[in-house]
Amino acid sequence: MRIGIDLGGTKTELIALGDDGSERFRRRVNSPRDDYEKTLETVVGLVHEVEDRLGEHGTVGIGTPGAVSPASGQIKNSNSIWLIGKPLREDVSSRLDRPVRLANDADCFALSEATDGAAAGAATMFGVILGTGVGGGVVVNGQLLQGPNAIAGEWGHNPLPWPQAEELPGPACYCGKHGCIETWLSGPGFASDHQSHTGELSDARMLVHRAEQGDTGVLRSLERYADRLARGLATVINVIDPEVIVLGGGMSNTDFLYRRVPELWDKYVFSDRVDTRLMHPLHGDASGVRGAAWLWPKNDG
Repeated sequence: MRIGIDLGGTKTELIALGDDGSERFRRRVNSPRDDYEKTLETVVGLVHEVEDRLGEHGTVGIGTPGAVSPASGQIKNSNSIWLIGKPLREDVSSRLDRPVRLANDADCFALSEATDGAAAGAATMFGVILGTGVGGGVVVNGQLLQGPNAIAGEWGHNPLPWPQAEELPGPACYCGKHGCIETWLSGPGFASDHQSHTGELSDARMLVHRAEQGDTGVLRSLERYADRLARGLATVINVIDPEVIVLGGGMSNTDFLYRRVPELWDKYVFSDRVDTRLMHPLHGDASGVRGAAWLWPKNDG
């Protein structure tokens, strides 16, 4: 049995998978905010609950915002700021008395879609999160690429490629820089761009709904978004040349993007043609927690 935990800022979700990827148990609870000890209690309590209910022990993988610093072993770069500087993996491992694996939530999304999702069987894939923030993960031959700095796939904090004059210097990013891909391609970034052109204040989900109804003003904003996404993904294709790119997060529910972005990225990719496939996620919002479980692959654990 493989247990995965998606440790989000507002909800914590657990899943138990059989060796064939079948779901055996799933539970979601509210995340304790601003309280590290209660976070540990929640994670450990969920693991004990599923093991008591199913009558067996399992491997444990955790997906969380941020990453474990290879230098310190502590959490870094997390928007759940009460985790920063904490040895989360070691603390959970100690309380459960077993090894625990931990990865960035975008990495878990990518691993899920590469293992038994939309990119299953692909030699190389890039998993993208387009949500409140922008992140990504790289999987090569079924193995998650993490790198010596534990930031592989963090394309959201690169600058928007081939910026136009009106896009400079770009919106301020919480990382301290301007014009990061995240400031343009996150859900809030899309809404902010629409507001700057129209004066309308709305959230991304409502804007996408209006675009689907044919709202021409929103469609113009979505066209700008698609071109920026095409530029951002073109740089990924130029660097790692993935067979498949899978979109996740709230903006991934925008059907327009799967048609329009591949039409646009041809002029940015350094190739005579582009065979990379842009795909919907197979597992939707369950991919993060499934990927956490698959941190222990079928031939491991």
